[in-house]
Amino acid sequence: MARDPRFDILFTPLKIGPKTIRNRFYQVPHCNGAGTNSPGMNMAHRGIKAEGGWGAVNTEQCSIHPECDDTLRITARIWDQGDMRNLRAMVDHVHSHGSLAGCELFYGGPHAPGLETRTIARGPSQYNSEFGTVPGCPGFTYNHAADKDELLRLQQQYVDAALRARDTGFDLVNVYGAHAYGPMQWLNPYYNRRTDEYGGSFENRARFWIEVLEKIRRAVNDDVALVTRCAVDTLYGRTGLELEEDGLKFIEMASPYLDLWDVNIGDIAEWGEDAGPSRFYQIGHENDWIRHIKQATSKPVVGVGRYYDPEKMLQVVSSGIIDIIGAARPSIADPWLPRKIDEGRIDDIRTCIGCNVCISRWEMGGVPFICTQNATAGEEYRRGWHPEKFEPAKSEHDVLIVGAGPAGSECARVLMERGYTVHLVDSRDKVGGYVNDVATLPGLAEWSFHRDYRETQLQKLLKKNKKSQLVLGRKPMTADEILNYGASRVVIATGSHWSTTGVNFMTHDPIPGADASLPHVLTPEQVFEGKKAVGKRVMIINYDSYYMAPSLAEKFARAGHEVTVATVCGLAAYMDYTLEGANMQRLIRGLGIKVLGETGCSRVEEGRVELFNIWGDGYKREYKGAGHLPRSENATHTWHECDTVILVTGRQSEDSLYRELKARKDEWEKNGITDVFVIGDAEAPRIIADATFDGHRLAREIEDEDPQHQKPYKREQRAWGTAYNPGENPDLEWRV
Repeated sequence: MARDPRFDILFTPLKIGPKTIRNRFYQVPHCNGAGTNSPGMNMAHRGIKAEGGWGAVNTEQCSIHPECDDTLRITARIWDQGDMRNLRAMVDHVHSHGSLAGCELFYGGPHAPGLETRTIARGPSQYNSEFGTVPGCPGFTYNHAADKDELLRLQQQYVDAALRARDTGFDLVNVYGAHAYGPMQWLNPYYNRRTDEYGGSFENRARFWIEVLEKIRRAVNDDVALVTRCAVDTLYGRTGLELEEDGLKFIEMASPYLDLWDVNIGDIAEWGEDAGPSRFYQIGHENDWIRHIKQATSKPVVGVGRYYDPEKMLQVVSSGIIDIIGAARPSIADPWLPRKIDEGRIDDIRTCIGCNVCISRWEMGGVPFICTQNATAGEEYRRGWHPEKFEPAKSEHDVLIVGAGPAGSECARVLMERGYTVHLVDSRDKVGGYVNDVATLPGLAEWSFHRDYRETQLQKLLKKNKKSQLVLGRKPMTADEILNYGASRVVIATGSHWSTTGVNFMTHDPIPGADASLPHVLTPEQVFEGKKAVGKRVMIINYDSYYMAPSLAEKFARAGHEVTVATVCGLAAYMDYTLEGANMQRLIRGLGIKVLGETGCSRVEEGRVELFNIWGDGYKREYKGAGHLPRSENATHTWHECDTVILVTGRQSEDSLYRELKARKDEWEKNGITDVFVIGDAEAPRIIADATFDGHRLAREIEDEDPQHQKPYKREQRAWGTAYNPGENPDLEWRV
């Protein structure tokens, strides 16, 4: 199919100083867990986007000097020749598809803790970081207030890094000043408390940044396009940078030195205000700020706002709000998004759901990123997976998949893409499994995009493969039915359920009196079913770290119930990693939800629960002999009245069908069955992204020797005793 001519403007080339971007799609800098030490992963992940039509593809934040080392988090570096060699693999691959390659120069100040290099960063004044440089530990790291000599040294570090970027082959050099990094700390009065010519007035605070741009421009001349990434409003009011005060003034002042503006809002402590999760922010959520930028500059502007919808992209470009569509998360969810628009395949776009699970892995530190929608993200090199290309089927084996949730539907989709005959069966009336329930929770409607993509693709594939079937709304299959079905391979993807008796990670036992067969006790599944009345006073017993307890609390608070959450772990603790945490806490308190932290439940009775402080057994231990606890008896147990108890404690796999089939293995051969597999939550409860990955992986590896257990992936490492030679002969076997 040809593209809709209405979208032609999105494919119009645009001059960016000495360079030309071939269209209006710009993958803004974002971390992916590759850094510089995994050049193959970085090359493959960024290169697949150039292949998919992104006109410019950037690195992540690229540290310019050892004193802005960002370990534990994995980020890129451009400190020396070795780093340049490793980054060149990405540059060459991006260029091979006709796209521009950009390098974002990063200096973190105290926001980069230097845990590996053990160095101290410089800044305009001394302060400790409000960001959790060590996850969960804000205020942990300090910087050093730069004197004039150190200030000039820091500026030269930017120049040297820009020259290394140019010599690596990058087309765009981006001076990173968003998210409270680098030169933003000099411009922002929140950080800059100097009284010399680099502090005080706006002109003085802007001086450092302007001088950096001047010096880089002189050094690189027109060899590269010069970009700066700038937060035009830090969202702190007058204590920080405001759009209509310093923001627009800086855009106007710095424009003569630049070829492109990369603009956003927010800072680093709550950078979810920029990378807005769909729970709180919709597409184009930065437009109220970004729409003013063009009045202060004639240079092209790239802006972000989780642009996944071509209609919205067309709207903001046609109306002149921005010139180029910037995206990080949508480019991860679908690296081929521009190409699909160009080819008129808009319904094939794998839409970003805004869950920010990709960000969560980077925030944890030390692990590659993942994507809920795109199971191949980060696996392009490690496992050789391409998001749009699949190895043809290697056998005539047909496959029965029981369960059409995240794992089952993804497994079916990939197997059908490969050409296998697939029978996908589910007792629900709709593909998606528990995603159908989760998407009904407050703020999580866009998570349904996960289901919608697979539903659409399955329907298309069924039209191509007439032998495959999708059977929904039938009674749950039994082991006898599966054995007699006639499929040679069976995949069990029956999911998991929340414990009906309060089994949890602290005791591994039920909570006495917790029984979801009683009218006053519910599990989340029973809440979704809506078959039980919920009383005025709701008590949520929470032993889970993610979205379920706070979402249910919000649901019932909005419905007029009095809600209390007794939580062992921090309520929504994992949501600090997905950048939902701060606003979730504000929301919880704004709705009047009572949170009892560090609180467990020891008993449930009709009309009340017994709660206790989990640290109430004292800090001192002593040996008292067998049968006696080494600490004092916990004396903090108290009763709390309530009408309804909701158990958000632990999940358990729905694996009885799988275990029965395994127990009847001696019947497989006579029924023509060669293999029985279990995937997703039916194997072990996990987040949607990992369940989806599991289904995808099995479909890719189903002809391997032991498909149930994943085969090793390619690791990028130096072997002891070999020369340090980063980037030499990059392995390109991942290409399809």
